[in-house]
Amino acid sequence: MNDPVNRTMLLVDIEKFSDRDDVEQAFLRRMLYDVVDRTMERAGIDETLRLRADQGDSVMEFIDPNVPVPQVLRSVISELPAQLKAVNRMASRGAQMRLRTVVASGFIALDERGVWVGGDLNHACRLLDADLLRAALRERPGDVALCVSQSVWTGIVRHHHLGIPAEEFHEVTLASKNGPLPAWLLGPVPASGQAAPSPGASGPSPTPVPDASGERPGPAGGTEAGPSGGGSASTSTSTPAAGPAPAAAPAPAAPPPAGIHFTGGAPAFGGSLVIGNQHGVSGGRVDGDVVMGSVGGPPRPGRASDGHAPADATPDQDAPSPDDRQPPGTGEAGPR
Repeated sequence: MNDPVNRTMLLVDIEKFSDRDDVEQAFLRRMLYDVVDRTMERAGIDETLRLRADQGDSVMEFIDPNVPVPQVLRSVISELPAQLKAVNRMASRGAQMRLRTVVASGFIALDERGVWVGGDLNHACRLLDADLLRAALRERPGDVALCVSQSVWTGIVRHHHLGIPAEEFHEVTLASKNGPLPAWLLGPVPASGQAAPSPGASGPSPTPVPDASGERPGPAGGTEAGPSGGGSASTSTSTPAAGPAPAAAPAPAAPPPAGIHFTGGAPAFGGSLVIGNQHGVSGGRVDGDVVMGSVGGPPRPGRASDGHAPADATPDQDAPSPDDRQPPGTGEAGPR
């Protein structure tokens, strides 16, 4: 294998090339070579400064390092779409083509069979084949989608050279079989396409889902107790096993039947305080029978069962007891 040499790499691929029949594929290959050749010529890049590798539905141009990279980029941004539009205007609908393009830089070497190899070339091929670049071409009205490598962005694009609109490039991370690839896409980022997460970015850890036994997967393949408090402890930590579940709280007692119940305290009615035994009614209206004194219990000494003194009682016996005395101005309540 020859020693690696530094080159600017231009990769161009035809969209949906394998969907065409053999006659259309042969015609598209001739169109592709013609468009690339005229683009390089209009940019002032002589054929002797280019090496070409044919990949069937795509072509790779390895441009001499003496050719300024901004010169290559300007031709791909402006001249390539113009040349492609001129060709598509003269082609039938089935013979028109759209292109994915990549501009990268790096080292390549020629092996014993005349094939160009190198890690930088592999990187550029991964960018060309990325789903996000395919989606970008599919979702935009133009016929060309361009992506540049990180090294081209850092060394050329971000410096706003004439004819290179750095503000129209967007940083993306493309998914590939070798992992995430950083790149810069010209034009809007597509809504679809397989975009890989940025390196080092991590989202929230998914919440473990309990299995049928009520356990959730623990770290390092262990398990941890589920919501019920049962299950075994995680096998990756020294946390002791959870104890038995606490007894269920007793059900609340049924509410008491409707009525008025006093348990301690001093109830108040309409601003009046009731303390101890009260006899008599004052300042209110009472309808119906009112019985004062004990009802249903044994009579008081010297009294009949209805609470009154017997007919033959002496005046002293008929006198009211201290409990029966009422404050001045009050009397026994009775129906009005």
